[in-house]
Amino acid sequence: MVRGKDLYEILGVSKNATQEEIRRAYLKLAHKYHPDKTGGDKEAEEKLKEINAAYDVLKNPEKRAQYDRYGTVDGQPFDTGGFTGGFSRGFEGFGEGFESPFDDLFDMIFGSGSRRTSRRSSAQRGSDVETTLTITLKESATGARKRVRYICKEQCSECHGTGSAPGYQPETCPQCGGTGQIRASQGFFSITRTCPQCHGVGKYISKPCLRCGGQGRVTATRETDVNIPPGVDEGTTLRSVGDGESGIGGGPPGDLYIHLQIKSHPLFERKGNDLYCEVPITLSQAILGTTIKVPTLIDGSIDLIIPSGTQSGDLLRKKGLGMPRLNSRGRGDLYYKIIVEVPVRLSKRQEELLHEFDDLANSKNYPKHWKFREIKDQNLE
Repeated sequence: MVRGKDLYEILGVSKNATQEEIRRAYLKLAHKYHPDKTGGDKEAEEKLKEINAAYDVLKNPEKRAQYDRYGTVDGQPFDTGGFTGGFSRGFEGFGEGFESPFDDLFDMIFGSGSRRTSRRSSAQRGSDVETTLTITLKESATGARKRVRYICKEQCSECHGTGSAPGYQPETCPQCGGTGQIRASQGFFSITRTCPQCHGVGKYISKPCLRCGGQGRVTATRETDVNIPPGVDEGTTLRSVGDGESGIGGGPPGDLYIHLQIKSHPLFERKGNDLYCEVPITLSQAILGTTIKVPTLIDGSIDLIIPSGTQSGDLLRKKGLGMPRLNSRGRGDLYYKIIVEVPVRLSKRQEELLHEFDDLANSKNYPKHWKFREIKDQNLE
């Protein structure tokens, strides 16, 4: 057993997990902590030993039953450290070619002459790059083709990605002999680790390129054109395949991810696929009604009928004049919110006319006002 630790917790599964769930959890963790992924990190190597030790118990129904009942297997706690104790105990007296219950562990950490050895491929895919692009609301409605500037690593033009100075080529690593691994004996077993000099590639750059310092890539500012489809919204992410960082050792490039931001518009506000626009009108226009010219985002000016008696805050809808639906047909609606502007800085004659108008007004002219006065008077009695 792994001392002081719960085997189910090590694999990240519940105690009632099925054998298939245990197997999938193990494979996921084994892949994560594989030396080719971690570069021979000591802590990762110990973690992998722990994972394999836990899996060896839980994948065996009999051992698992013993562990669930007693917390041990065969009455012995199982230790992963140094490959002593529980590890060596199960191997005594067996000759070469014996298929141990720890085959998975040997396949991933240990090398014996008959088992496979891994060598990290020198070709690696380039990393993905993320950037932000700001567009106008109109561009998000009509679509656009925009140029994006971003910083990424691209292939060195001096060495063409080899990392070696002109006239030189990467040589076979002298420390591992080109295998990408170094081997050391530990008791009965032979342990292989990723070569610290070439990091598992098997090649060594004896004369680095001065421009890229032997990396094969340099940091540069790049530009590319992207198509903005109609209907995109704030936070939409576009993907440009192959426009990310250059690959290493002939590997494919990564991708470019563009996160869109949309500038606020002085007249229009977007809510989903609908647009809203505030339209101020005069007091007389609201009272008498009229027809006025109003703007749209992408359809030019249109006529808007203001009915007589329009109140401030009323919404007048124009169907189908909103935002295009992304990757779909049709458009949202355009709403005009009417704002009745109260006149200010009146002349004496204007004030006189308004007073005269109020003297002639009745409940039919101001139904809400008169209703409020009626309720107020009743509650004050």
